[in-house]
Amino acid sequence: MTTARTATPSTARAINDRLALDLLLDQGPLTATELRGLTGLSRPTVADLLDRLQRAGLIALVGERGEQRRGPNARLYALAASRAHLAAVDVRSAGVSLVVADLAGQVLGAAELAVEDPGPDPDAHRAAVDRIVRTLLDTARRAGAGHLHTVAVGAPGLVDATGRLQSTGELPAWHAGLFAALRGLPGTDVILENEVNLAGRAEYRTGAARGRDDFVLVWLGHSVGAAVVLDGKLRRGAGGGAGEICFLPVPGTTALPTAAGCAGGFHGLAGSAAVCALARAHGLPAAPADDAPAAEAAVRAALDALGEGEPGGPFLDELAERIALGTSAICVILDPGCVVLGGEIGRAGGPELAARVERRLAGLSPVRTEVRAGEAGGGAVLGGAVLTAGDAVRRDLFGEP
Repeated sequence: MTTARTATPSTARAINDRLALDLLLDQGPLTATELRGLTGLSRPTVADLLDRLQRAGLIALVGERGEQRRGPNARLYALAASRAHLAAVDVRSAGVSLVVADLAGQVLGAAELAVEDPGPDPDAHRAAVDRIVRTLLDTARRAGAGHLHTVAVGAPGLVDATGRLQSTGELPAWHAGLFAALRGLPGTDVILENEVNLAGRAEYRTGAARGRDDFVLVWLGHSVGAAVVLDGKLRRGAGGGAGEICFLPVPGTTALPTAAGCAGGFHGLAGSAAVCALARAHGLPAAPADDAPAAEAAVRAALDALGEGEPGGPFLDELAERIALGTSAICVILDPGCVVLGGEIGRAGGPELAARVERRLAGLSPVRTEVRAGEAGGGAVLGGAVLTAGDAVRRDLFGEP
């Protein structure tokens, strides 16, 4: 026989506290009356939790609602955003971008740091790491954060269940040194995540995939990658390799990918170098650098050259064909229902490129798939890292939801 169990008083208090804190996080300052209406809790219960959360330093009295009203019910309570601070770091091969934020996710400070190739010199790698960590701590100090509770780091490569990074390309040695240095910061938790997965979180929470529990973000930048969200959960795979579509064999490349390199895979069709070469073949301006900014500029030039006899349309059609080839493999296996195009190239192409990919995809796959342009912007990785770090901080301070 199954015995029915009810929540203990301490469990009920924890649930009510978390509910109130989440409401204050999502909606801003609220009165006790508003909290009662939103939670359905009684007046004594709300009064008790407000007192408890104030004593814990998690909320603060910030004013009153209405010029004429007085009394406890008119008092405004808000999340004590300065209770803890967090940081987000986007690590690239040539440098880092970072932000420092408060408990509510409000960005308080930011910095970018270029890192020239240190070559084989280990001292130069250590110097680069020291400079990045010093920049992070200086940014935090200027933002009024004496201590960083959690730092979320986005990096290219496979991140396994233990939080270890396995490179899928030739990344500089200072990457590993930076992760070790951050994990050595006293009293600071460090979360390492694949950078496309972080961008996927940003699209899911604040971008083009809001309201969808199933979608795939296809990242189109220097290389290509994907973030897979099914049933509202980010799917990493057994070894963290879910979404490494740069290695996907597709027609149109001159070779096959290997375990050591993705040049013969989808990367060879839709990475920045391939996009720049395609633009030049269509008579569009494309910088010889063949990097993500150059590919972004080429796509924007194509949008400016749309019209009869102009090269923009044929270029976008061929680019959409290439993107659809890789995307169709995802769709017939996962059936996500929605694909979001992100990264520098996806962001530059916007709705025009997304519509062309959707039309071509409809001809390649029997699975109906909507294609949307990403909305999280150029800071999608940092945005996702702030969300990830914020979730971790709130779990620690507020308790599990």
